[in-house]
Amino acid sequence: MKRKVALLCGLLSGAAGFNACAVDGVSLALGKAGRGDDVDFARIGLQWNWQEKWFTGGNWFIGGYWEAGIGLWSGDSPAGGNKDVVEVGLTPVFRLQQKTLSAVAPYVEGGIGVHLLSDRRIHAVKDMGSDYHFGSLLGLGARFGSRGRFDLSYRLQHFSNAGIKKPNPGIDFHQIRLQYHF
Repeated sequence: MKRKVALLCGLLSGAAGFNACAVDGVSLALGKAGRGDDVDFARIGLQWNWQEKWFTGGNWFIGGYWEAGIGLWSGDSPAGGNKDVVEVGLTPVFRLQQKTLSAVAPYVEGGIGVHLLSDRRIHAVKDMGSDYHFGSLLGLGARFGSRGRFDLSYRLQHFSNAGIKKPNPGIDFHQIRLQYHF
């Protein structure tokens, strides 16, 4: 498994073309799976802002960033067989946000990324079918503080193997995420 994670991280960082030393932000997300899946969630992430901006005519624009993260999914099922599963991923995130940061600057964001799990089974009832997954996210949040350095958001993130292997039950996580912008 360590070989898979190292390979994926190397390939993703090379494909993304970002410099790890030039990180623009760091985040912590905590959450729980929906629909009675009995899984807790925690992830730390690093963000690299894009230079490109679109639809910049008014006070809003679409920008984005790369988010690389490592997470821990902890099975919490009364059925037993609970495991801790490590997840690594890379996601391009598009964000609709204000040009000028006010005291509280709201935004909406979304993205779809690639993820690798250390184990496909989280507990006796939850078999994800594959180690490889796609993760889509929708978020709503606000930047605040001096120069908008802090960022608090709610995210809904869905993971699925997109039918490449069976079963493909998918899992949804409701998350609260705090980010610090350098």
